Amino acid sequence: MIICIGTKNPAKAGAVKEGFSSMPDVEFLELDVSSGVSAQPFSDEETITGAINRAKNALAAGKGDIGIGLEGGVKQTEHGLLICNWGALVLRCGRTYIGAGASIPLPADVADALLAGEELGPVMDRYANKKNVRHNEGAIGVFTNGKITRQKMFAHVMESLVGQYEYELKTSQ
Repeated sequence: MIICIGTKNPAKAGAVKEGFSSMPDVEFLELDVSSGVSAQPFSDEETITGAINRAKNALAAGKGDIGIGLEGGVKQTEHGLLICNWGALVLRCGRTYIGAGASIPLPADVADALLAGEELGPVMDRYANKKNVRHNEGAIGVFTNGKITRQKMFAHVMESLVGQYEYELKTSQ
């Protein structure tokens, strides 16, 4: 089985590989594909759309069996600007599964920078005084003191996607 991953981001690709670790004979293709949404998605809907687009675009580019798209975004709520994370698993037949990850509020100064038009990745590098936060612990890792890393959060998303896929396989037999 060929799994086409719609990113080369190590945290996301690692989560996908972890999600399929119990399946035999799996090959992974990491592909840079477009999400078709803004660089900084600003709602659950836009983030879901980005994940689905990445999964579909990866599947088409890699000509595999399953496409996976993982997308991070933010959403405005009465409790402030929250991180949101979505994933999509798309089969060649077009069947699509979606699942979400952890969501926590961002500090006001980070939220203000995003609302002013900046993207979370560079803002987090500046805020945490680190490089490539998005490829490592992610904002979720910074703001949970490392309790939930970006890969762990996306691994949870992958569990929900693979679990839905396996459940449907099991119940359709």
